Amino acid sequence: MATRSVNKVILIGNLGKDPELRYTNSGVAVATFSLATNESWKDQDGNVQERTQWHNIVAWSRLAEICGEYLKKGSKIYLEGRLQHRNYDDKNGVKRYVTEVVLNEMVMLDSKGASGPADTPQSGPASDGPPDKGNDLPF
Repeated sequence: MATRSVNKVILIGNLGKDPELRYTNSGVAVATFSLATNESWKDQDGNVQERTQWHNIVAWSRLAEICGEYLKKGSKIYLEGRLQHRNYDDKNGVKRYVTEVVLNEMVMLDSKGASGPADTPQSGPASDGPPDKGNDLPF
C-alpha cells in the first residue's frame, strides 16, 4: 500500500513588488513576485516583537497573466500552492539555491473601493467564505 504525501502551502500576505510577467520561448506566461507575511509576539519582557518572512512566488499560464494584470506592490492576497526547491548556476558560474511557492490558487483580498477589478476573487476555495455582512441585514 502506497503512502500519500502532501506538499501544500497556504499564505496570506502583501506583495513586495509588482509581479514580473514574462513568456517562455514556447509562449507560456510566467509571473514572479515576492510576498511578505508578518508575525508578532510578546517577548519575556512583554515587548511586542515583529518578524517579516519573504516568500518567492511563481505563477504559470493564465494565472500568471491575471497576477501581472491585477496585482501591484502592496496588494493583499490569499494563495495556495506547492513548495519547490531548485538550483541554477548564475552568470558567474556560482550555484544558487531557490525555494519558491508555485501558485495554484489566488484570491485578491484588498478591500472594496480599491482600484479596479483587483477586488474580485479570481479563483479558489477561499472565495467560498462567509457571506458579506453588508447593509441588507435586518439588524
